[in-house]
Amino acid sequence: MSRFAKSTLIVAVFFGLEKVLGFVRQIITARQFGLSPALDAFNAANNLPDLLFALISGGALGIAFIPVLTETLQKQDRQAAWDLFSRIANLMFLVTGGIALILAVLAVPLVHRVITPGFSFEQQELVANIMRLDLIATMIFSLSGLVTAGLQANQHFLLPAMAPSMYDLGMLFGVIILAPDTGYQIGPITLPAFGMGVYGLVYGGILGAALFLLIQLPGLVIYKFHWTPAIGLHHPGVRKVLALMGPRVLTVLFIQLVFVATDSIASWLVPGAVSALVYGWLFMQVPETLIGTALGVVLLPTISAQLALGQVDAFRQSLNRAIRIILALTIPAAVLVMIGIRPLVGILGFNAAGTELVVWVTRGFLIGLMGHALIEVASRSFYAQQNALIPLGASFLATLTFVIFAIGLGFSIGAAGIALANGLAFTGEALLLWYLLSRRFSGVANVRSTVVRVIPAALLGGLVAFGIMQLSFPVSGILVGILAIGVGGLLVIPFILPELKLLITM
Repeated sequence: MSRFAKSTLIVAVFFGLEKVLGFVRQIITARQFGLSPALDAFNAANNLPDLLFALISGGALGIAFIPVLTETLQKQDRQAAWDLFSRIANLMFLVTGGIALILAVLAVPLVHRVITPGFSFEQQELVANIMRLDLIATMIFSLSGLVTAGLQANQHFLLPAMAPSMYDLGMLFGVIILAPDTGYQIGPITLPAFGMGVYGLVYGGILGAALFLLIQLPGLVIYKFHWTPAIGLHHPGVRKVLALMGPRVLTVLFIQLVFVATDSIASWLVPGAVSALVYGWLFMQVPETLIGTALGVVLLPTISAQLALGQVDAFRQSLNRAIRIILALTIPAAVLVMIGIRPLVGILGFNAAGTELVVWVTRGFLIGLMGHALIEVASRSFYAQQNALIPLGASFLATLTFVIFAIGLGFSIGAAGIALANGLAFTGEALLLWYLLSRRFSGVANVRSTVVRVIPAALLGGLVAFGIMQLSFPVSGILVGILAIGVGGLLVIPFILPELKLLITM
């Protein structure tokens, strides 16, 4: 197995662990709070803090920073790279702190007019209070996001891959210990309960953010990190990062506005619509993270180094392999999960109406599974070229398309319409990005042989899964759903063996 395949496997395994922990947390949260106004408030309150993190030190900086840091490692040395890292970290922490302070002061009017205009006054006050506390976690994440980028640029993926699970452990402490009024019973042991309600989730998030950072700090020691107490806006590396980051900030802004618009529109729908969209998104994110995100994270340093060394053919080959692997995995996954999702949603413990709502929301999001996964690689390929303008334009068009579709579909068919709008808009963005890549790098999107095998295989697997779902078994519905997805997946494997071999040899 190649080093790339091993790194991808490590990232996928730990991302999978994070999803397991995340779902355990979400199941406990769902059973504790239901599709309630309090949970809607908690989920909506995360939007602006998440936006700030994504803009400054998360998705925006990470993807803009890694190509420049990789280039510095290739052409200079590790100490020069850490000097650049320090300067960017110092600048971003100061900027994040300033914006967080402004958001905390303006929390109430922002909630009333932008975030959840359809909520009751009491709900809006709760959203504002939670949002202020969430900004503490955002400040911690502003550092941890940079540490993640620094370690990945050094081709170290283990600790960054473990970090999300640490966040979930903090959140689990919040939902199991801090939030409930009565302690959970584990055999003869009764766990303590602090009765903090939804605020327990908030403080659990702050603890999780701290753990997210702490687990990665040993990596800085391993790679002999040395902090430089300076910024230096005229430093050539800093200027190059900021030049890439400017368009990337706008790109991530458009991406995050999708979430803000989602909750804003959903706040006018039935109670629980905001939380239903959160749960549907989480179900879709499991295969998307294991396939698209894992592949994109590991691929970015590799293709950045290929371009820095002038290896254009290797770059083209890497992208072609990536798109074939994504198509071979996401198309069957979308079909199978759509069919087997209902009993899986049942573990959340919602009533029949709530379960039905989450099922159809999830199916709407799954329409865009392939698109979201393809964007993970396509957008990174442009940043590897240090071209941030094309992803910016594509993201703007996708956001505009989503808002138009979400308003029309959301108010006509409900929360599932908002999810469907998301799937359609981001699939369109993915197709546009790969079309533009294929124009510059001929053959990069040559996927005909993959598509003609995968689509019939996905339909076959889906039909078998559907048939299994119609049978009666003396086991719980959850196991039937898992069995249907598993058997359908096994039938698909022989048809996607060429792509699986590509993944192993990349």
